Amino acid sequence: MKEVSRAARRRHGEPSAAGPGGPAVSVPAAPVPAAPVPAAPTRTTTAPAVPGVPRPAPAPAAEHDDGPYTVHLARDEADVRAAQRLRHEVFAGELGARLAGPEPGLDIDPFDAHCDHLLVRERTGGRVVGTYRLLPPERARVAGRLYSEGEFEMDGLLDGAGLRGDLVEAGRSCVHPDHRDGAVIALMWAGIARYLVDTGHDWLGGCCSLPLADGGALAAGVWDAVAERHLAPAEHRVRPRRPWRHEGVPRSPRTVLPPLLRGYLRLGAKVCGEPAHDPEFGVADLYVLLSLRDTNPRYLRHFLSLVPR
Repeated sequence: MKEVSRAARRRHGEPSAAGPGGPAVSVPAAPVPAAPVPAAPTRTTTAPAVPGVPRPAPAPAAEHDDGPYTVHLARDEADVRAAQRLRHEVFAGELGARLAGPEPGLDIDPFDAHCDHLLVRERTGGRVVGTYRLLPPERARVAGRLYSEGEFEMDGLLDGAGLRGDLVEAGRSCVHPDHRDGAVIALMWAGIARYLVDTGHDWLGGCCSLPLADGGALAAGVWDAVAERHLAPAEHRVRPRRPWRHEGVPRSPRTVLPPLLRGYLRLGAKVCGEPAHDPEFGVADLYVLLSLRDTNPRYLRHFLSLVPR
């Protein structure tokens, strides 16, 4: 997931005035033009044969003739590089993240080769304006771990609670600065919903990032709020490997939850424990977990209607 608050929206391309879907962060109600996503790979999909070379994604479904955007999984290495280029533009160019990739102008890490990359393109011109990467459990095994396991100790969640074989990890999301009216991110969420349904996986997890540029006041206030009302049950808890210490951090008089975090919580997501510190991006990360079984059926139907098979 790796999403950020409004104050740090540049990292992941949130709209400036409201989260995707409007002031109430009603992401499922966002007026997004219908656009298809290809059928995602089934549970038998294998990792790429050559490390660093993306595995070919399924061919896209027939596209609708209306709407400014199309959405699909990356089909080849050129598609993946377009996603990596956008990520670098947002993460490094806008936020000053310290990205130690092998190629200038691209955000590349070892997990890219194992992931499916969801892309939203302008219908006119084909420019990639939004991306999310998805790591299904079959290829997480080949990769050796989830990305989030670098930040959190997750054995209790993955093995003790039995989620390792059913959890899709979402992350590295961003939207081009010229397309942050909520439509693109809502369409990506719809693509993720279709991906989960088509692959037969029930769980989605990933990091939700909170900026620390204000000294941690927002992050500390958000933690207080979610700890009181939105913590996952004990069997779904994780522990940060590098904890972000919120004790003693002055809180803002009034804390407003970040738009995308509020959106996830509305869908039924839970926060799985205390935040981890990610110094590379200068944020505190919460691990957020969502089950399709716990998602409001009306929201799920809406998302799936945006990306018909």
